[in-house]
Amino acid sequence: MKSRITTMTGIGALALALIAGVAFAHGAEDGKPMHRGMHGGMMGMGMGMGFLHQLNLTEDQHAQVKQILQVERPNMKPLMKQEFQSRQQMMQLITSGPFDQAKVTALASQEAQVHMQLEVEHAKIASQIYGLLDSTQKAKVADILAKHQQRMQEHEQNQAPSADKQE
Repeated sequence: MKSRITTMTGIGALALALIAGVAFAHGAEDGKPMHRGMHGGMMGMGMGMGFLHQLNLTEDQHAQVKQILQVERPNMKPLMKQEFQSRQQMMQLITSGPFDQAKVTALASQEAQVHMQLEVEHAKIASQIYGLLDSTQKAKVADILAKHQQRMQEHEQNQAPSADKQE
């Protein structure tokens, strides 16, 4: 079960990195990155642009990716706005007085639903982009995923409590 979760986490991270990198590289119609939120922070860690650079996309692939993002933008924009507003509301609840578990729970549930819809859209976009890749690029993605999974497993092992601490 853990290996499946690790694999899914790796695939999700890869998809988000791919999407964030492509969105950053191509920008929206206004020339600004499509997503400036949490995933934009991944860019600072070198996950987006570096990933695209590793795949050596052709000019045609870049154009097709840009087209995919333009088509999917109307689906993504309202969800990103809803997620941002939910986070603002959560911060307002946290800072506005006594903790109200019912309100926080309702807001967290709403935010989780929006986040799930965003993840579905991210996966849809990543799948379309993956479909544009040639066999060499897909092999590179598989290699990146395998390395990511290995790092995640090493991290998980390093985080596990040692036998000395349990006794």
